[in-house]
Amino acid sequence: MTLSVGVDVGGTKIAAGVVTEDGTLIASTRRESPAEQPDAIADDIAAMVTELSAEHQIASVGVAAAGFIDLARTEVMFAPNLAWREEPLRKLIADRVTVPVTIENDANAAAWAEYRFGAGQGARTLLMVTIGTGIGGGLVLGGQVFRGGFGVAAEFGHMRVVPGGRRCACGLDGCWEAYGSGTGLSARARELVAQDPSRAQILLALAGGDVDGIKGPMVSEAAEEGDPVAKESFVDLARWIGEGLGSLAAVIDPDVIVVGGGVSESPELDLAIVSESFERSETGFGHRPAPRIARAALGNDAGLIGAADLARLP
Repeated sequence: MTLSVGVDVGGTKIAAGVVTEDGTLIASTRRESPAEQPDAIADDIAAMVTELSAEHQIASVGVAAAGFIDLARTEVMFAPNLAWREEPLRKLIADRVTVPVTIENDANAAAWAEYRFGAGQGARTLLMVTIGTGIGGGLVLGGQVFRGGFGVAAEFGHMRVVPGGRRCACGLDGCWEAYGSGTGLSARARELVAQDPSRAQILLALAGGDVDGIKGPMVSEAAEEGDPVAKESFVDLARWIGEGLGSLAAVIDPDVIVVGGGVSESPELDLAIVSESFERSETGFGHRPAPRIARAALGNDAGLIGAADLARLP
């Protein structure tokens, strides 16, 4: 049995694990991400691989990175939420470990994992969106990850949905990510609190009374405790996700849509509302076959599982 290490590098954490050929995670480790220090990230990844290799015979390493990966899968060209610009990530890691290294966009890796082992098994055309701090995307077409002409396909979060709208972390205004992500969730909550603070007593208490200090996890916690503003913010988030998926379906025509990422795991994100919004947004809905919309099955491990599996491929 060939074992591979998968690594998922995000803006706040690095997770790594040993993955079997059937997608089973048999060992794992985690560290905080030094997001502003590319060399330190490579050092941490190498240390985690060494740690996991102490008890397992590792044949390869796959790294899922939150950024634009070039077609050769050697360089992170741009990362909205990490300090990576033209960063030769594969070489940085390969210089520090003794097995072959593959890098991949994190949402591509998650999409592959769900296609191979999770909610997208059997799909002909799988569309995945990952809802976290931002919005990532992945496409599996005909049994292959679709990377586009330059390697940066499926960056769905940076579709412009509101001309002149909220500023996105990528530097543009009005991206889907600014509305349909964890960032959008907290931004909407702050807007609603500013309009009527009396409706957000739980949320404000969690934020220490500071409207500007409201973050996504606080909104999730407050919603679970029944805070009206927090719950409304999640409804708005679900509607934005569904609207974006409707636009994507017009272009891609998937038979399966998988919704994943950390925010998607919140019980407050109602997929029924996502589906209703999708139905209102998809061109010709009711007169064409409808895709199945499913919550991701592999949770936060999807990125590292997919990266590990892709590392085995030629």
